[in-house]
Amino acid sequence: MTTIADRVRQARLAAGLSQTALAGDAFSPSYISLIEAGRREPTDAALAVLASRLGSTVEYLKHGDDGPNEARTKLEIDYAKLELTSGEPTAARARLSRLDLATVTQALRVDGLLTLARAHESLGQLEEAVAILEPLLADARARGHHMDAAVVATGLVASYLEAGDLHRAVEVGERTLRDLDGAALTGSDEYLRLASTVLWAYVERGDLLYATHRAAELIRQAEEIGSPRGRGSVYWNAAVVAEHRRDYELAQRYTQRALALLGEGESGRDLPRLRLNYAWLLLRSEPAEPHEALLQLDRAIPELIAGGSEIELSRVDVERSRAHLLLEDPVLAEACARDAIARLGDQPRLETAVAQLALGDALYAREDVAGATRAYRWAADMLGMMSANRKSAAAWRELGDRFMGNGDVAGAANAFDRALREAGIRPAVPAVLREVWNAGV
Repeated sequence: MTTIADRVRQARLAAGLSQTALAGDAFSPSYISLIEAGRREPTDAALAVLASRLGSTVEYLKHGDDGPNEARTKLEIDYAKLELTSGEPTAARARLSRLDLATVTQALRVDGLLTLARAHESLGQLEEAVAILEPLLADARARGHHMDAAVVATGLVASYLEAGDLHRAVEVGERTLRDLDGAALTGSDEYLRLASTVLWAYVERGDLLYATHRAAELIRQAEEIGSPRGRGSVYWNAAVVAEHRRDYELAQRYTQRALALLGEGESGRDLPRLRLNYAWLLLRSEPAEPHEALLQLDRAIPELIAGGSEIELSRVDVERSRAHLLLEDPVLAEACARDAIARLGDQPRLETAVAQLALGDALYAREDVAGATRAYRWAADMLGMMSANRKSAAAWRELGDRFMGNGDVAGAANAFDRALREAGIRPAVPAVLREVWNAGV
């Protein structure tokens, strides 16, 4: 049976403390040694001091997982995880919000907060997820718990990416990677997953040259010492780099490799999201492969319903719309686009603008030019509310093509100009020329 002595020793080692450091000014190192040897039974007052320094609780040090509060909290967190897996993030969030995580061990508290952040993310509440993850990361770094920091940082980088704050995503990721390098943890699964997520941020920020170099370096590291899970993450994000360089053939090869590697382990969120990305590639390759894309989407949908977010499911709807349009079925394409819009609700999002583009395409194929024009205009209005980044620039570029095809030259010119500006290409016309133009000469 695990005793108080065992739990104190295990918690001390997990915290990276020596007996002298744990003793501090309150005890002698020999007293700690006697406790861990089972030769001295600490009082509740002494346990309170030790628990505070170990990131634990008196209850846990005395009773372990069998303590009533610890056991109840763990059970509630497990139920919340099941609710997330069952596609009930609102119920999971409510369950976790009722818990007093300040009264349990540090490990259980971190697990509960990570699960709560995931529930917020699934509901599209990125600000709430970030508000949980930022303090968690600061605490893990302060305690020197590098693996915890890597797990938290990966979720935080992903949330900042989703929110479009690319500078902060890179800053958080690179700082944590430096900590892992310093702790000789380069090549661990947590390192590779975090590094490959940061790679995505570089791509979105437009640093393709560096991202290409970093992707090659990560592939080398992953093949040398990485597990299938870590290698799969690297190949997935290397595919994103190749995709943005318009090398769709290489992106498909990397994606197929990632699917094979991630398919070897337990099914999680990564695999269905990767299938969604693969479908995106298949629909933009030359020639496009809509039948295979629909197959990948069909395989992704059940797992995304169980553990994904409404944003991810809306992306599935948009890609299904594109696939059906390529298969010359504009009725189904319209239905899928409307499903995406319904999922996203009224909140201004880049994804909503992209879904309106898909709806406009389907309506145009049905010869509903007026309806298509309304959808395109709606997309333009939505994009006008978005912060500038590469994704919004790409959406403006696509919108410009639609306006041009519809004969709206002024709308096309405005959309192309917005695309260039949001990609970082600003007007550089000398003032003297602008004065001449304004004078009508």
